[in-house]
Amino acid sequence: MTTWFMVAVLVVAAAAGLLRWRRPAWYWMSFGVTFATVRVLVRYTSVMDACGLTVPPARWRLALARMTGREAPEFRAPRILRLRPTRTGLVLRLKLRPGQDAFDVAAATDRLRHSFGLYGVTSREIRSGVVEVRMTGYDVLKRVQMPAMLDTRPMRVPVALREDGSVHYRDYRAVPHGLTLGATESGKSVYQRNLVAGLAAQQVALVGIDCKQGVELFPLARRFSALADDPDTALDLLEALVGHMADVYQLIRAEQRISVAVPDAEIASDIWDLPEHLRPVPVVVLVDEVAELALYASKEEEKRRDRIITALVRLAQLGRAAGIYLEICGQRFGSELGKGITMLRAQLTGRTAHRVNDETSANMAFGDIAPDAVLAAIQIPAETRGLAIAGDSTGGWHRIRAPHTSLRDAVNICNRHSHRTPDVPALAAFRPAVAAVPPARVRLTKSAPATA
Repeated sequence: MTTWFMVAVLVVAAAAGLLRWRRPAWYWMSFGVTFATVRVLVRYTSVMDACGLTVPPARWRLALARMTGREAPEFRAPRILRLRPTRTGLVLRLKLRPGQDAFDVAAATDRLRHSFGLYGVTSREIRSGVVEVRMTGYDVLKRVQMPAMLDTRPMRVPVALREDGSVHYRDYRAVPHGLTLGATESGKSVYQRNLVAGLAAQQVALVGIDCKQGVELFPLARRFSALADDPDTALDLLEALVGHMADVYQLIRAEQRISVAVPDAEIASDIWDLPEHLRPVPVVVLVDEVAELALYASKEEEKRRDRIITALVRLAQLGRAAGIYLEICGQRFGSELGKGITMLRAQLTGRTAHRVNDETSANMAFGDIAPDAVLAAIQIPAETRGLAIAGDSTGGWHRIRAPHTSLRDAVNICNRHSHRTPDVPALAAFRPAVAAVPPARVRLTKSAPATA
């Protein structure tokens, strides 16, 4: 009996070791979550004391101990409100003691990571006196696996996974305009494909500007309402969008009907306040390489460049209420691209930086909103393509990584949802000419034989 028991223990230990090496997510759900929970609960008080997260006992407790001749009470750690296991780690919600601050917990996250034997620890303040500590049991960004249940809403799409195991969403109604930077082969294109794939299933008009002769966005043309592949066409397209924005504002103003009898909730100030049957379709503008729109080599090209940047600035400043959102990508985005660039960058609230080649490029993304993220951005190794730093104007930032989506996968998704492509009259001249979606049995390869 003892022999069979030892054999069973060895088999289980070997299986656990193999899972931890080859499938860390499976190991965590089967073995790791139990071991980590026990370890956190057993070590909690001593770890908090060692990390300086305890406070002296109250004076009345000390006085009571002296009066009764008992030992002085120990220092008190934050109280555990809830310990919840997740598919990637543990979520610990703490009630801070008087005199403690959320910054104290944030400053001790690295020591907590070592003490509890977990891969990563992050913290955030839920409300006054309550802090949530998220702990990951393994490197969730090494092999990104998005959860099966996602919180998708209109104009809100999941695009990546954060280092704490939560999903990173691109919410256009909360953060209307975004900037994505990254050097060549940093994973910027994969991030953009995930964005297009997420938006393809929603009622939204996609507008693309790809001055690399359309090699990135034109394969996805069946889901795009308008596309431009050179600066001249891009100028006409952007000015058409400015005209469309003016028409939408006229519609909003016509529907306001402001009087003392109209409740506040029915006064329209953007397209989302309009009745659904009158609401224009929202538009997301994706610019693949913004530097190609800002560079010039002659006087004529300089005039064209100034008009392009002016149109982009107008859309960034005024487009949100009209349902026009910008998603601008580039390798660099600084003042060397000419006048108006820094004004445009100031309107791009969401910032995402993949691996960059120099600190100046990281400063372009985060120097004015989250200086701490600059150091994290320049430390992204070259071999981890797709790893990025995402931040916004609040100063918060996260490490994220988008799941790998090949161009073939993105094309299939766009073809599947091609019937959702809306017709925007102002952009009809820029609608890409594409053939009908071929049957699923036909291979979309360059070597596919021609049909008679």
